[in-house]
Amino acid sequence: MAIDLEIARNRLQARRTELEEISRLSEGARATVELDQQAVGRLSRMDSMQQQAMAEAQERQRQRDLLRIEMAERRIKDGDYGYCAECDAEIPDGRLAIDPMAELCVHCAS
Repeated sequence: MAIDLEIARNRLQARRTELEEISRLSEGARATVELDQQAVGRLSRMDSMQQQAMAEAQERQRQRDLLRIEMAERRIKDGDYGYCAECDAEIPDGRLAIDPMAELCVHCAS
């Protein structure tokens, strides 16, 4: 079964748009936690710092996913999209629908 590259491009673009929007909306959560002893107690500050660290970790994952999208777009351009990078088997469309950036079949990914 041939992979519909237009559908793949649309899936990748939709995922890119979603990641970029989430990244934009979470900028405030990643901002530096200000020290204001009167407004924020020690435990509240620690909680804020933990939330900031989690937001930064989520942003790093979004950036990795954006890089994976670029790599998938390159595979489309090169004619390698939808084929496992390890065994060269065709990656099922169901897997690509769930993760359009997938570069490994289920067998090689596990």
